[in-house]
Amino acid sequence: MDGLLVAKETEKRKWIYPLIRKGKLYKWRSWISYAYLLLFFTGPLIRIGGQPLLLLNFMDRQFVILGQVFWPQDIFLFVLASLVFVVCIVLFTIAFGRIFCGWICPQTIFMEMFFRKIENWIEGDAHKQKKLDAGPWTKEKIFRKGSKHLLFLIFSFLIANTFLAYLVGSAALFRIILEPVQLHWSGFFSIWLFTIIFYLVYSQVRELVCTVICPYGRLQGVLLDQDTLVVAYDEVRGEPRGKLVKNKDSLNPKGDCVDCGLCVSVCPTGIDIRQGTQMECVNCTACIDVCNEVMEKIHKPLNLIGFYSENMIHKQQKPSFTGRMMGYSGIIVVLMTVLCYFIFSRADMDMTVMRSAGMLYQEQKGGLISNIYNAEIINKSNTSRDIVIKPENPAVKVKYIQQPGRISAGGSVKTVFFLMIPASMIHMPKTDIKINLLLNNKIIQTVSTTFVGPAND
Repeated sequence: MDGLLVAKETEKRKWIYPLIRKGKLYKWRSWISYAYLLLFFTGPLIRIGGQPLLLLNFMDRQFVILGQVFWPQDIFLFVLASLVFVVCIVLFTIAFGRIFCGWICPQTIFMEMFFRKIENWIEGDAHKQKKLDAGPWTKEKIFRKGSKHLLFLIFSFLIANTFLAYLVGSAALFRIILEPVQLHWSGFFSIWLFTIIFYLVYSQVRELVCTVICPYGRLQGVLLDQDTLVVAYDEVRGEPRGKLVKNKDSLNPKGDCVDCGLCVSVCPTGIDIRQGTQMECVNCTACIDVCNEVMEKIHKPLNLIGFYSENMIHKQQKPSFTGRMMGYSGIIVVLMTVLCYFIFSRADMDMTVMRSAGMLYQEQKGGLISNIYNAEIINKSNTSRDIVIKPENPAVKVKYIQQPGRISAGGSVKTVFFLMIPASMIHMPKTDIKINLLLNNKIIQTVSTTFVGPAND
């Protein structure tokens, strides 16, 4: 990797100028990127049931996913969802390598399908960019470089605002934009911090995010096996490589690779795919497109570079669903089942009732026996609610010490109350009591607890 990132003679970073060739796979990647960019920039404005499509408000501890509101009390759901996500990444990597990085990763989509296109539009293709960088600072160079970086900064600002909208909500973002700065210093600072970060990533750091910063590339090294489909060079067919010789009587290489070097020229991380699977390869398929162009011109079969596993190349085996993949798939099914159960069975209100520890029963006037209880009620909805606690048995009375009152959206309240039961109804030292939580005279939850009293024969 040292040769990739650092020019040994200068000990400086080696700047990469990848060519853009618009083959079949590049067109598919472009359409996917257009759909992604459209969803990214419009996402904060999309509403499902009055809620945003996605909101990750860590400051107010409010999270919305696909219109479903989640609060800190639902942290176990995030843990389960995170486990599902991690196992899905593992399975996907085992099956298809690092294709996520080249086709779906936001870093790649913004860099290769957005900022790279702006750069090519202003400065020209890779050869012109290299020549421009090596030349003196003329008026043309200053104009082109200045225009490019100005557009980079503008689009970084746009991305930063959209990113912040996913963290604070579109309504809060509009207030930050429209209201005086002194009312939203933190929001103003956040926008420009994100703008600078995105600008530096896409103008300076670039492929180093994939090759050095992101841990996923190193993770795939322990996940890939001989059955994993990755972008690979068919060395059995391609070697020995050599320049194409038109004279049939000359000693031609037996392999199909003509050693044109275009697969290296189009690689956004600057690797040579012919050297085997490498950590820096993001499976962007640019080398497949350009190699197929060459194969068409020299009338050779396509996909000298393609999606292959090691066993497909050396053992001529077909892709298979291995036992390892089956195992991870089974884990995903189990975790998804558990996650879906908890999500769909999740109530908007949640009540926990506990009898005060160490407290005995009390005898009250009118032949009543009382126990004291503590309850916590959580409102998981996005609206404030007035609730009522009512025993299922109408003979059981409630006397509040601390009223629950109104519960704000995403909030919780604690209440303390007595349950009082006629002594004639108590026949055992412990009696099971059911308590209903009512909202608009509708039972939304029933909780069981224990009532302690004197045993009457």
